Amino acid sequence: MLTSIFYKSIFKDFAFLVLRVFTGALLIHHGFEKLNDINNFADAFVRPLHLPFPVALSYLAAGAEIGGSWLLILGLATRVGAAAILGTMSVAIYHAIVTSGFNIYLLELLALYFAAAFSIILLGPGMFSADYLVSNILKSTPSFNFMTSKFRPEPIEKSTYKSSTTRIDSALEKQKKSFDFPFSNFLSS
Repeated sequence: MLTSIFYKSIFKDFAFLVLRVFTGALLIHHGFEKLNDINNFADAFVRPLHLPFPVALSYLAAGAEIGGSWLLILGLATRVGAAAILGTMSVAIYHAIVTSGFNIYLLELLALYFAAAFSIILLGPGMFSADYLVSNILKSTPSFNFMTSKFRPEPIEKSTYKSSTTRIDSALEKQKKSFDFPFSNFLSS
């Protein structure tokens, strides 16, 4: 019972939903702020890094934040949206370190967005996403299953399968009977 409380989470997919929606909803306004005065953003953030085409890169950063945020909120192409946000946050963290050093007040929000995007890339969108629905639709489509069935291994014959499972079951039973908890005699005295 304790392992189910401490290690297994019944709200894992709900936590992914909350992480995606809050990250996207809180980040999207940063992209719109960039679009509001794109030349000011290019002068303040892109030109100090000596990157070419500062206005074009500013539009790219704003588009990555707006588009990536919408993809996170919807859960559609979630890892692509999170990768766009991760790229933008990487450049923003680099800019903050180059211009101000390790100033925690500048880095904390950028690092949180970076960590959220990185976590979403690693863990995926969860069940409450459009990606999950699309994957279930593709799994149930016969034409798609025809293509994936070509790469599945051949089924095992039942007679071979039964004999191997009975051997495994008997070995497991023998192992269960012979297992003693270490130091059990020490703990009982």
